[in-house]
Amino acid sequence: MPTTVGRRTDRLAPASRVPRGVDRRIVVRVGVVAAVSYAAWLAVGAFGRPYNFFDMKIYHGAVLWWAGGNELYDFVAPSTTLGFTYPPFAALVMLPMSWLPVDGAGFVNALASIAALAVVLAALLRPIVDRLGWPLWFTVAVATPVALAIEPSRETLGYGQVNLLLFALIMADLVGLRWRAKRGTHHETADSPLARFVYSGAWAGVGIGLATAVKLTPALFVFYLMLTRQWRAAMIATGTAVGVTLGTFGVLGAESRAYFTSVLWQTERVGAADMTANQSLAGLLARLYDSIETPGLLWLAFSVLVLALGLSRALSARADGDELTAFTLVGLTANVISPISWSHHLVWVIPAIIVLADAAVRRRDASRRLPPRGNGMLSANGVPTLRPPIWYPTLTGLRHGVGALGLYLLFLISPIWPYEHQLPEVSHYQDGLFGALMENSLAIALIVLVAALPWRPGAEPAFYPDRLARTAPLAARR
Repeated sequence: MPTTVGRRTDRLAPASRVPRGVDRRIVVRVGVVAAVSYAAWLAVGAFGRPYNFFDMKIYHGAVLWWAGGNELYDFVAPSTTLGFTYPPFAALVMLPMSWLPVDGAGFVNALASIAALAVVLAALLRPIVDRLGWPLWFTVAVATPVALAIEPSRETLGYGQVNLLLFALIMADLVGLRWRAKRGTHHETADSPLARFVYSGAWAGVGIGLATAVKLTPALFVFYLMLTRQWRAAMIATGTAVGVTLGTFGVLGAESRAYFTSVLWQTERVGAADMTANQSLAGLLARLYDSIETPGLLWLAFSVLVLALGLSRALSARADGDELTAFTLVGLTANVISPISWSHHLVWVIPAIIVLADAAVRRRDASRRLPPRGNGMLSANGVPTLRPPIWYPTLTGLRHGVGALGLYLLFLISPIWPYEHQLPEVSHYQDGLFGALMENSLAIALIVLVAALPWRPGAEPAFYPDRLARTAPLAARR
C-alpha cells in the first residue's frame, strides 16, 4: 500500500510535478487566435460588401472563352461591359483555372492569397518579434486575420483578385535584399547549393519582374531600385519582366499585339475614373470636379509632385536603413499616381500600419531607457543628462500609435461605401462636404501616408554602408 501524506498518495505525487504552464499558454494563445479570427469574420460581415467572386468570374469566363478558340480580348462578361484587361502573360498563368468551376477557382485563389499574406507577415514581423521576444507563430496567427479584415484584403478575396499574390512577389524581393546584405550569416552554412542560393539573395528582383509582367504598376519598383543604385536587383527585375513578356509574345503573338497596341490604351474597359472604388489621385480629382473624366493636366501636375515626394522619401528611408518603409512608400506612391487604383489594390497600407505601430513601440522603449532625472550622469561631451518631464515617456510614440490605430480603423470601416455615388445619376456632392470627404477618405489617407509616413533609422537595412555603421548607435537610441 502506498504511504499517504494527508489525503494525497505518493502515487499521485509525480503527476503533481508535471509542468502545465506551457500547455496552458498554448491553449490561451490558440483561444486568442480563434477569438481574433471570429472577430475578423464579424468585421468583414459588418463592414464588407456582398462578395461573389465577381472579378474571378470575368477572368474564369475569359480563359474558358480563350481556351475554346476565341480571341482573348474579345470576351465580354455577361450582363456587363467588362472583359479581360491583364497582359497575355497573366492569361497564360490563369489558364489552369479553366479546369475548375468558377467557385473552385475563387476558393483556390483565396487560400493561396491567405497563405501568401501569412508568409509576408512572417517576414515583415520577424525582426520586430525577435526584438520584443514574442513568439512568431502566435504573432502571425493573430496578425493574419486582422490584416484580412481590412478593405484591400477582403475585397481581394471576395472579388477573386490577385493583389495579395503580387504583394507577396514584391515583398519576396525585399527579403532577398535583406539576405544579400547579410551575406555569410545563413547561406554559407546551408546544407545544399539550392539553399545557399536562396539565402544568398542573389535572385532579388525576380518577384518585382514577375509582378510587373502581370500588372504594369509594379514597374515603379524597378525605377526605385535604379535610383538607389541596386543595379543587380534592378537588372534582374527588368530582365525578368522583359524576358517573360517577350517569351509570351513568342507563344501568344496575336494576343500580345492586341494588348500592347489597343487594349492597354482602352481605359474605358475597366470603368469610369470617378467610380467610388477608384481611390487614386485621378479618381479623387474626378469626384472633386464632379466629372466622369479626370482633369488631365491637373492630374499630371499633381502626379509628378506626388511621385517626386514619394520617391525622395523612399530614398531617404533607405539611406537611414529602413528598406521596409522605402518599399512601402514606393507602393503607396504607385497607388496614388495610377489612373485606376481600386480599393482592393491598396494592400500597401498593411506594411504602413506595421511601420507606424513599430515606430510607436521603438520610441516608447527608447524613452524608458533614459537616465533618471538629476542623477548627475554626464554625457560624452560633459553635458549633464537629465530625465525629461514625467509625462514625456508616457506620450512618446503616442502619435505613431494613434496613427496606426486610426489607419487600421479607417480601412476596416471603409467609409467610402455609405457615400458611394455614380454620375450622371447622382452628384458626388449629394451628401455635402462631409459625404465628399468620406467618399474620398482612402485616397486622402494614401496621400497623407506618402507625405508623412515615418521611417525607423537602422531598423531593417538592406545594405550596410559606412554612413549606416556610423549612425547605428544613434539610431538605437531614437
